[in-house]
Amino acid sequence: MHKNIQITQNKLALGYHLSVDPADMSLTEEQAALRDAVRSFLAERPDAPWGRFAAELGVAGLAVPEEYGGAGCGMAEVAVVCEELGRALTPYPYLPTVVLAAEALKAGGDPAAMARLLPGIADGSRTATVLLPGDADLTLTGGRLTGTARHALDAEVVLAFAGGELVEAVPSSRTPHTTLDPTRPLATLTFDAVPARPAGDGAAAARVRDLGITGLAAEQTGGAARCLETATAHAAGRHQFGRPIGSFQAVKHKLADMLLLVESARSAALAAARALPGDLPVAAAVAGSYCTEAYLAVAGENIQIHGGTGITWEHSAHRYFKRATADAQLFGPPHAHRARLASAAGL
Repeated sequence: MHKNIQITQNKLALGYHLSVDPADMSLTEEQAALRDAVRSFLAERPDAPWGRFAAELGVAGLAVPEEYGGAGCGMAEVAVVCEELGRALTPYPYLPTVVLAAEALKAGGDPAAMARLLPGIADGSRTATVLLPGDADLTLTGGRLTGTARHALDAEVVLAFAGGELVEAVPSSRTPHTTLDPTRPLATLTFDAVPARPAGDGAAAARVRDLGITGLAAEQTGGAARCLETATAHAAGRHQFGRPIGSFQAVKHKLADMLLLVESARSAALAAARALPGDLPVAAAVAGSYCTEAYLAVAGENIQIHGGTGITWEHSAHRYFKRATADAQLFGPPHAHRARLASAAGL
């Protein structure tokens, strides 16, 4: 985190008060049970398809209102799932479908669009994504969408914020990308004056982006936590000079620093997930900046502690480092989040 931006008790050094205390980030019994269920499923069935994961656990409908087949939970519960998915490095489209699309539809407030799309999202039969302002060059004219979205999170249903509205449109073409992180499918979506179906009010685009940043921060925390676990296990089991390498002070210090980063990242991510709407922009920017840099640092140190093994194709360390590197660009790099904080503080 930038040296001038610190979380202290329930306030930011910038002068903003958060609605939650970052020092109290314990899970409720229900959230802990949810975490355990997701972790167990991913450990026992790592190759299960998205539909099975969504249907058996019901997690795709966590944030969907009950009248549309969901559980009516909030971002705090969704973040629990995000952290576990990041920990397991799954390719599931949870971030675009549940965190972005479901929230965009709810915020858009169009009853017809919600009735048409949310039930499928809730039961896992439909995946969706959202194109946010600034991430795509789109024009809405006469009910038709034109433009290109590069590096878009790909999914079946495409929602776009354009012309002050939220619309649903079918791309004229999809070009999948070969990316640094193969577990996060991206594509270029092209729209050649395609029909755009109204899906709600577009005023909530900024909030949807902040929720996306929050969900990603939770994923990053989970990935960093898993890197710490594997590094600690390796340091305990790998022997040099007749003793575990984890007994050497230099390695101990690395692991201690990694633990501090992971726990601080978890506090920042959960603070954003539990923030009230008025606090979300600041909390999301803090989480986006801190969790991104924490994940990059911990994933890098994980490779260092593993030594030569850490750079082999067979080991998982490089996959977490690739995810951390790619995540750093998804909703903007850390300095962009810090610039938002500085702007909010009038700096």
